[in-house]
Amino acid sequence: MSTTEMNTHMTDDQPPVKASLLRVIRDQRKICLVALGMIVASYWVAGAAGRWQLAGCIAAGVALGLANHLATEWWLLRIISSGKQPTKGQLTASTIIRLAVLTVVAVAIAAAFWPDGIGLLLGLAIFRLIALVMTTIPLLKELKNQ
Repeated sequence: MSTTEMNTHMTDDQPPVKASLLRVIRDQRKICLVALGMIVASYWVAGAAGRWQLAGCIAAGVALGLANHLATEWWLLRIISSGKQPTKGQLTASTIIRLAVLTVVAVAIAAAFWPDGIGLLLGLAIFRLIALVMTTIPLLKELKNQ
């Protein structure tokens, strides 16, 4: 259950959830397994073609995407479990900082390993798309049932 789903299922009589990285990883086990599958697939496909550096860059992009996803979920879980209501400014600032750091790291690694480094950006983009779909579908189902 993602933190967004947990927020919709929490009631006043439930004890607050402790925000921990282990809890986030356990809640996000499906997306972690998808990331692992994507990493294995990158080595299987690109490695079979003899492009080991490209495979490593794709895997690094997936890993960066997973790290960003888990960091976002951990931040949301900390806010939900504290009971605080973040302002739009806090949400915006946190998102911009996190995405700026992710962008700088991704572009720096991609430039350092160019031309195979483009695989990092590809892995990151594909993982983000899959993660977005995997987190949006349960929310759409929840909205449909209400």
